[in-house]
Amino acid sequence: MENYLEINRKSWNAKVETHLKSDFYFVDEFLKGRTSLNSIELELLGNLEDKSVLHLQCHFGQDSISLSRLGAEVTGIDLSDKAIAEAQKLAQKCGTNTRFICTDLYNLPNVLDEKFDIVFTSYGTIGWLPDLNRWAKVISHFLKPDGKLIMAEFHPVVWMFDDDFEGVKYNYFNEKPILETYEGTYADPSADIVQEYVMWNHSLAEVLQSLIDNDLIINQFKEFDWSPYPCFRHVEESEKGKWRISKFGNKLPLVFAIDAQKKSS
Repeated sequence: MENYLEINRKSWNAKVETHLKSDFYFVDEFLKGRTSLNSIELELLGNLEDKSVLHLQCHFGQDSISLSRLGAEVTGIDLSDKAIAEAQKLAQKCGTNTRFICTDLYNLPNVLDEKFDIVFTSYGTIGWLPDLNRWAKVISHFLKPDGKLIMAEFHPVVWMFDDDFEGVKYNYFNEKPILETYEGTYADPSADIVQEYVMWNHSLAEVLQSLIDNDLIINQFKEFDWSPYPCFRHVEESEKGKWRISKFGNKLPLVFAIDAQKKSS
């Protein structure tokens, strides 16, 4: 689908203003020092002092800035020009030197000529990409030898269900583009936004094999029966900061995480 980039850029541009004001993104608290990173990714990231980090699909930059606050030299990239403009403003307000670039992920090798210690990506990112082999190729391209990909993402099993979790609606496998129209946004379901978007489901095998095929070694692969975000319908907070879909309890995987390393030769 050739025009998916423009459809999704418009969709993400439409969300930025609402997201900045939402409780979901707690910008006021963030400005006072609250981190936007969760225990899942923090445990895999480890000590970031003086590490160079490339953050893919960074939205308006909260995680990128949080990584900077931990001592990393961070470059965040995103498709949405409005999100990147707000990310630059937010970094200035926070007093970090986080760098932001507006580009389609697949085009990044054409606009950035550096290698990084860590490539980071998290929560709701790969579903916007049609081809994970190309995605993994970009990751491999930007990693130094022995550099790491740290990834946290919603589990593909979740995306099989309809929005109310009444039944299986979508294929687990990457069968075809999913073109839909959505009212509101995960950060504010009541927002006066109607967006068209294009997404793809990616199985765990597709994720892992794409990394393996592009010279990455899987060090750790984890699955979690909770989400750090209440971004699905019908969720309950079973423990502080751990959200589960009420009817499934702890029976469904909601998140997975990967620590993968670029081969040294």
